Amino acid sequence: MPPRPGQPPQGPQPLPGADTIIAVGSGKGGVGKTTLAVNLAIVLAKLGHKVGLLDADVYGPNVPLMLGISGQPKIGGDNRITPLEVHGLKVISVGFLNPGDKPLIWRGPMLHSIIRQFLGSVEWGQLDYLVVDLPPGTGDVSLSLIQTVPLTGAIVVSTPSDVSLQDARKAIEMFRQMKVDVVGMVENMSYFVCPHCHQQTDIFSRGGVEKTAAQFEVAYLGAVQLDPDIRKAGDGGKPLVLEGENSPSAQSLYEFARKVIARVTEIKAVPA
Repeated sequence: MPPRPGQPPQGPQPLPGADTIIAVGSGKGGVGKTTLAVNLAIVLAKLGHKVGLLDADVYGPNVPLMLGISGQPKIGGDNRITPLEVHGLKVISVGFLNPGDKPLIWRGPMLHSIIRQFLGSVEWGQLDYLVVDLPPGTGDVSLSLIQTVPLTGAIVVSTPSDVSLQDARKAIEMFRQMKVDVVGMVENMSYFVCPHCHQQTDIFSRGGVEKTAAQFEVAYLGAVQLDPDIRKAGDGGKPLVLEGENSPSAQSLYEFARKVIARVTEIKAVPA
C-alpha cells in the first residue's frame, strides 16, 4: 500500500547515485571497526572508485580525527548538506556537528531522524561505494540504517578473542534476521610482530574469526595484524593506506579491501 500524502515511504528506499552501500559493524567496541572502515574507504578511492564515508557511530564519531578533518558541512538554501572532502572521499559525521568532548544523549527517534537526514539530505553525488561506519552492537542506529536504505551488505569486524567473537556472532545474526547479506568477517589485531626479533605473538589468540566465519558460512576477509603504525597513523589523521602498500599492515588492509570488492561483486551478481 502506498504511503499517504505527507507520510514518508514505507520500507528501505534506494539512495540516488549510490551504487553500493556497505555497513561496517561489530558486536562490541574496541575491535578497530572505525580504523578498518576508514582504511577500506581510502583504499577503494585509491583504486579509482568514487567513495563516500558516513560516520554513523553517533556515540563515538572518530572518523574526523582519523581523517584529520574538522569544520561543519555547508547547508544550502534547500537544506541540502554538502559533505566535506578529503583523501578522495566525501565524508559526513556527527562529529562535524558536535565537536569536542560533549557526549550526544539522543533517544531512538532522534537517532532515526539524523540517520535519515545524513542519507537523504546529503549531496553525495554519484558514488560507486558508500561505506557506513556503524556504532558497535545491534542497537537503534543499525536498525534505522537497515530500515532506511537497502544495504548491499555488511562487514563484521572482530578480534580473535572469545569475548569479541561472542558479540560478533550476535551481529551476524542481527544482519541475517534483517535480511542483510553479510559481506564477510575480518580478523583485526590478529597478531603482533616484535620489531626487534620479528617473532609473532598471538595477543588475543588467533584464527577465531576464520573458524567463526566457516561456522556461520560467511566469507573470511582476512587478518590485519596489531601494528602500532596503524594506531599512530589513525591518531595523526593520516591513515596508513595513504602511503600505499609499503608496510605489511598496509598490505593486509589492501588485501582486505580487494576481498570486499570481490565479495560485493558476488553478492550483486545474485538476483534479488
